[in-house]
Amino acid sequence: MTLHSGLDVNATDAGQAVAEGALLGLYDFNAYRTKKDGDDAPKTVETITLLDADADARKSLSEGASVGTIIARGASLTRDLANEPPNFLPPMTLAARAKMVADATGLACTIRDAERMRHEGFNTILAVGQGSVNPPAFIVLEHEPQRGGAPLVFVGKGMTFDSGGISLKNGGGDRMKHDMAGAAAVIGAMQAVAELKLPRRVVGIVATAENMPSGTAQRPDDVVYSLSGKTIEIRNTDAEGRLILADALEFARRLKPAAIVNLATLTGAIVTALGHETAGLFARHDEESDAFVAKLQSASDATHERVWRLPLWDEYDEGVKSEIADIQNIGDGTAGSIAGAAFLKAFSEGYPWAHLDIAGKMLEKGAKGYASKGASGYGARLLIQLARSWGD
Repeated sequence: MTLHSGLDVNATDAGQAVAEGALLGLYDFNAYRTKKDGDDAPKTVETITLLDADADARKSLSEGASVGTIIARGASLTRDLANEPPNFLPPMTLAARAKMVADATGLACTIRDAERMRHEGFNTILAVGQGSVNPPAFIVLEHEPQRGGAPLVFVGKGMTFDSGGISLKNGGGDRMKHDMAGAAAVIGAMQAVAELKLPRRVVGIVATAENMPSGTAQRPDDVVYSLSGKTIEIRNTDAEGRLILADALEFARRLKPAAIVNLATLTGAIVTALGHETAGLFARHDEESDAFVAKLQSASDATHERVWRLPLWDEYDEGVKSEIADIQNIGDGTAGSIAGAAFLKAFSEGYPWAHLDIAGKMLEKGAKGYASKGASGYGARLLIQLARSWGD
């Protein structure tokens, strides 16, 4: 089959592309608009008709369109969650939304509240959330748990709002409701993984908290014992995303995974380095990690959710060494995105792991093609494609 652009694609892929493009291109977040008529009326697709003279091609077009519809729904859910106002989506509400997805699709779901996390030692998540009246949560979604074996694990940063804590952001943290875009991508991807009925075990993990300044908030110079047992010196409370991911990565490591990929709006420095056209990709520099990066790159190429690999040599570990604890949560003032990745690397030992810093990709400033203004939904389609192609 040849599209008008001259690009040769098979009928299944063409059907998928048409469905994805149509549904994502019409996406509009209007849940809080009181006027929903005229230009503000929701835009929906009732039917898509795909024609081909060949009967086999028509069947393939239909199959592809079904897959594309599922993927678009997952990406749209990701956009919905990341677009929610922070007062309507505190951590436990995000957990409830994840539970709704699980109930609707057959995913296994476990939610740890603050009390259970305290009992089990999720201290870094609790430390980040202790300044807020909205308690943190830890969410695990699992597809095909009965299969056993080593799962593919997705980990998402879920800061439902980030003020910076005691290290308060300038301007009050504009658009920091989107600081849970990594978590949203994991939940959206897991919905699609379940609906696609992929024949492999996949686990989605979300650490979610709200970072606020108050009399109970964590302080710069505090030391926290993480779930792994490693101690962390808090040098800046606005470097909080890596803290909640530390506990999440240790939990993921205990699953003896085939591989772990985490998505996080981690640093403004990644925007300085790469702008808004790609996410930064970090992994160890060894043969096993390089093979995993190749799989991520392939998924990126297939979805056009771009990634660009940056170095993470062991020499960068020196920048996050603490004088009084095992590690500190900021670097030495240089290579800020790499410092964040070096911190996370310390909590992901023993298994293939990659970190995607998606801070530059969390928002679209204007509608363009299938992208709409607001939360981009970046990462969901990449993760879905990674899971679909994992056994290839």
